[in-house]
Amino acid sequence: MSTLLSDYDYHLPEGLIGQKPAEPRDHSRLMVVNKTTEEIMNKRFYDIIDYLNPGDVLVRNSTKVIPARMIGRKETGAVLEVFLLKRLDINTWECMIRQAKKLKMGQKLIIGENSEIVATLMEVKDDGNRVLSFEYEGAFEEVLDKLGQMPLPPYITEKLSDKERYQTVYAKKGESVAAPTAGLHFTKELLARIEAKGIEIVDVFLEVGLGTFRPVQTENVLDHKMHEETYEVPEEARDIIRKAKAEGRRVIAVGTTSVRTLESAVDESGKLQARKGDTGIFIYPGYEFKVVDALITNFHLPKSTLLMLISAFSTREFMMKTYEKAVEEEYHFFSFGDSMFIY
Repeated sequence: MSTLLSDYDYHLPEGLIGQKPAEPRDHSRLMVVNKTTEEIMNKRFYDIIDYLNPGDVLVRNSTKVIPARMIGRKETGAVLEVFLLKRLDINTWECMIRQAKKLKMGQKLIIGENSEIVATLMEVKDDGNRVLSFEYEGAFEEVLDKLGQMPLPPYITEKLSDKERYQTVYAKKGESVAAPTAGLHFTKELLARIEAKGIEIVDVFLEVGLGTFRPVQTENVLDHKMHEETYEVPEEARDIIRKAKAEGRRVIAVGTTSVRTLESAVDESGKLQARKGDTGIFIYPGYEFKVVDALITNFHLPKSTLLMLISAFSTREFMMKTYEKAVEEEYHFFSFGDSMFIY
């Protein structure tokens, strides 16, 4: 088991970073990876149905992404970018503000041409984040939908014409500031075909935070502290998954956020619980999975905790080989990139 950050590095040509979502969604490419035989096959995402068996349980993170990026202006006219991170109460949010030092305690930011939101700086956190109190009329979600932009990752440089393309077709609730991107490949039609084949689909929730993109800055990965995110495993999901595990049927996670949700909700005896709370689980090689048997995932950033997670699901050596192969075959990487099915 390697705990060196440099062992999770790989060379990625910039041109392979996905800038636009596939159209239709399920026409993205799919690398099918058998971790036992180390066989690798190149497919399209709609072929995923051929690798799902009747009786399998497909677990997806049905969190909703909010348009968390807003542009505000001070009364002096200076423009500041506000990025919502976490709701603290009904009208108060922890935020990241670009050029935050320009905003002093108690000062106001005007958001929207008609001052739809007035934000007041209430607190400066130890990590530099700011706490803002918002004044507005009506429902905050509706005001935010009008004024906010989807919080695309920094490596996506092209403007998104349709904000729904950074949202899964099955998003239900939540306040994520990044999409669970493995789910972006599914269409409603493909999901209907999967259910018709006898695969059960269950929903869990994890509110994806900006920490998803935070780089690991310690050479010994064990010194890295994970960010915490709010998660929920509903009772219905627990019951279906427990039954499947007891009967020897596969549990297939859609994305690393679903993996972390499921593995966070396991008790000391190894049983999945219905739970809601915060998790900072860090999965790296040597970890023994309690729930997840197979994984649908995108291609992750070099030196990232997500690359460590999938290395734990297989082996670091084999995963690095698959990434080399993906570069050779010119797969697209990251949030709007292609995907991989590891089983």
